[in-house]
Amino acid sequence: MSNEHYLNNPLIHKNRQLHAHASEWIRQFDCRELRPLIICRGPIRKEAMDVFVEMGIKDFGILLSEKDSIVYQDALAPELRAIKDPNNIHRVPDYTGANKEEREQRIAQIISIAHTNGYNSIFAGYGFMAEDEAMVAAMEKAGLNFVGPCSKTVHDAGLKDEAKRTALRVGVSVTPGIDNGTALTLLKKYPTIQALKDLIAEQALPLDESLLDQTDVSLEDKADLVLQASYDKGIDLYTVDELSETLTEAVMRMYAEYPSNRVRLKAISGGGGKGQRILAAPSAYEGDEASRIEQAARKTPELIREILNEVKATGVGDNKNVLVELNIETTRHQEIQVIGNGEWSMTLGGRDCSLQMHEQKLLEVSVTVESLQAAIEEAKQQGRATEQGVLEQDLKTLIAMEDEAARFGEAVGLDSVSTFECIVDRDKHFFMEMNTRIQVEHRVTELCYALKFVNPENPNDYFIVESLVEAMVLLAAHGSKLPKPERILRHNDSVEARLNATNSALQPSAGGVIEYWSDAIEGEIRDDQGISLHNPDTDVFIKYTLAGAYDSNIALLLTVGETRLDTYERMAETLRRTTIRGKDLATNLSFHNGLVNWFIGNNINARPTTRFIVPYLTLVGEVKALADNIDLDAAWHLLADHVTAGAEGAAKTALSECLALKQTLLTRPLGALLSDPHALSGWLSIHSDCVGLVGDTLVWNENPVELLAETYEFLNMGYRAGQAAASMIWSHDNELLQEANQFYQDLDDRLACEDWIELCSVLDEDCAPEGSDLSEELWAAVRSAHYGYQAGMDLLLILPKLGLLADFYALAVNEDLTIYIPERLLDADHQAKMAKVLAPPPAAKADEILAASGGMFYGRESPEHALYVEPGSHFEAGDPLYIVEVMKMFNKVYAPFAGTVDQVLVDKDGVIIRKGQPLFKITPDEKIEIETSEQKQARQRAKTTELMQSLL
Repeated sequence: MSNEHYLNNPLIHKNRQLHAHASEWIRQFDCRELRPLIICRGPIRKEAMDVFVEMGIKDFGILLSEKDSIVYQDALAPELRAIKDPNNIHRVPDYTGANKEEREQRIAQIISIAHTNGYNSIFAGYGFMAEDEAMVAAMEKAGLNFVGPCSKTVHDAGLKDEAKRTALRVGVSVTPGIDNGTALTLLKKYPTIQALKDLIAEQALPLDESLLDQTDVSLEDKADLVLQASYDKGIDLYTVDELSETLTEAVMRMYAEYPSNRVRLKAISGGGGKGQRILAAPSAYEGDEASRIEQAARKTPELIREILNEVKATGVGDNKNVLVELNIETTRHQEIQVIGNGEWSMTLGGRDCSLQMHEQKLLEVSVTVESLQAAIEEAKQQGRATEQGVLEQDLKTLIAMEDEAARFGEAVGLDSVSTFECIVDRDKHFFMEMNTRIQVEHRVTELCYALKFVNPENPNDYFIVESLVEAMVLLAAHGSKLPKPERILRHNDSVEARLNATNSALQPSAGGVIEYWSDAIEGEIRDDQGISLHNPDTDVFIKYTLAGAYDSNIALLLTVGETRLDTYERMAETLRRTTIRGKDLATNLSFHNGLVNWFIGNNINARPTTRFIVPYLTLVGEVKALADNIDLDAAWHLLADHVTAGAEGAAKTALSECLALKQTLLTRPLGALLSDPHALSGWLSIHSDCVGLVGDTLVWNENPVELLAETYEFLNMGYRAGQAAASMIWSHDNELLQEANQFYQDLDDRLACEDWIELCSVLDEDCAPEGSDLSEELWAAVRSAHYGYQAGMDLLLILPKLGLLADFYALAVNEDLTIYIPERLLDADHQAKMAKVLAPPPAAKADEILAASGGMFYGRESPEHALYVEPGSHFEAGDPLYIVEVMKMFNKVYAPFAGTVDQVLVDKDGVIIRKGQPLFKITPDEKIEIETSEQKQARQRAKTTELMQSLL
């Protein structure tokens, strides 16, 4: 079978069958008595199935939602093939339910499935209800072993308000803000202990009134006890409007204290980027201080409703608490992996998750003591004192966060794996939340550290656990018997790229079909849902449909190394050699390729903040805007005319023929880069020194022939016998390129020049260099061949010229490892404009508005609100028109211009729409000018002529 590096990767697959070990002490940790029901989906489901089999646990089952995206066209999902008994596949409408009532129904259904089919444990992975305290408690009450933190830990650590209170109690620093908005709302209505007691009696709440007489409990905490009783009973004691009023007041107080900061609103049950919104700072508005604060806080109620809708906490009796926190503007998002058995708690290093957009993580990199120590030593040896100091502070911060995380784990009785999440601001760090589940990016940690469990009575009797899923199972089955393990190093560094179904602007793009995905290469860890499992009979890739019912993640791609640079270079190689294509398919593969190479080309130790990605995308959009103005065919002919202008007769004919042989050799890779702005960003990043400026003229610092060969490799277009011509250099072009490369290699061997500039200087001379064995005739032939090989190569100057025109290198890493972001890249209007350049909206008629993406349509804020627009409604540019739920995220879509609605073409909420579908018939206030194809061509030719004149 092909795809061996996917099927049998030793970095993630091994024999885990402790029951077969020679040691009696080790055999006691046999887990085969567990019969788990897997109630999650995505890569973690496939990973859990693999680990269970490797542990000897073969009798497990899975839930399969009717909406599940693993349903193939005309084929069973690979995960289903791994389960031989179809009775172990249990179909449900979905995994969570849309509201509290449906959620409770799903929990009851899961328990019924488990009891009916003999399952004794539940594995929830990292999605859906993994952190749902009610679900975990229900499983425990039903006698099922939950593979993950117990319900008490989920309550104390997983609910964001409770977690912050616990953190304060054990001396962990937290972000400024309030965590008890619901309690404060209740106390507005019932401000005294007696009023609360009267409420308990009036509503017959299941709460002992005497608990409110405790003198060591604050009034706010007593209000929380009453609220918890109301949630248990399933009734509301406050309205969303009342809560919004309280939180708006809290936001205004925070703005008064921190007028230059934004404010973050965060649902206590949010996670994975969902249930969070950020309010702009007062400084973004006009007027006096009080007016600016009022304007900035005005959107609070609207965002509260968006948050509650997104986390599905709008039902009667739902806990609707939303945290109000100061947004640390220069924040880096770091998290510590924690593991415990209820008695001991320890950490396994950190992960930097700062490279994210809209709270969705994109690239996660390990943070380990060993890696930082190595980087510190390298900086010291190379005399980079400022960088050394920053790295030393990072090491101190990591050690402090790991210490706090271990103490927090002990305080909440952590009995499985969880993640201690922090924000880091230079030399300060603040606890943000604890996720009481395994994280999507958990492999980043387990590829760096393993756990060594040692027999307390015999240090030579031990076993090693390299999988966090395996550790979770062991803790669920034998937690109290497991001694505190040793942390042992596997690799200094690892990195994970989330391959998502998004367009070039990183906007969700559902509904595509993957028709081909190249095999994993050596060193690549590819976690998917089984997409890469080929047909077992034909060894052929099976088409895969990306549904929009869930998040946009397709797979997790990981690499390891002994340094961060080594790890990133391996990731760049993995991305370079990955091909994924299909119908209506958009992914962020090229984005990752560009981003990883940006860090390789700048400084791999750079410390980006969570605000880096949008300015970076804006810069890539600027490059694309320039690239879109180039007519490559016109550029080639302008160059050819320039090159042959001074020649006459036979010489001109020969030169023209030489150039004709090179046209596709040069234009095909340039065309590929100009059409892919993310690839172009990566190319510019790692080739920043390929040219220099002499006055206003660009000159080569390296041989453009060698650069061209590197470009073909960068684009994965190198010659491979038997491959489709469309995806590689053409054979005759390859022969010419190899011939040219060999010529310069031979020349280097003979002349031993220091660099390209010296070689060109030597070749400018009429006579062969002194001491060479080249005759006058041969030297003339060498110079002629050099001229012929270089003819036309200046077409490549288009690429660095675009970099200069876009001021690409202004986005740069400072000495202190912070990143300088030019002001223009922070302008919100410019960011939105460049996002449209990267992902142009569907072409529309002047009298209609089309769906920007597929998903589920909602025409109003919430069911009780009025429609945003109706026939006859006038809207201004920037007014909300509708909400589209795509891949579990609610995206509000705003009017791009002003106009009047003539007709609404979607008749109700909850309807599935497709990208490009007409949604509204409108009459715009101003006539919209649409560029014709002739106008576009004329514009491109004019811009191309201007560009080539500057180069030639």
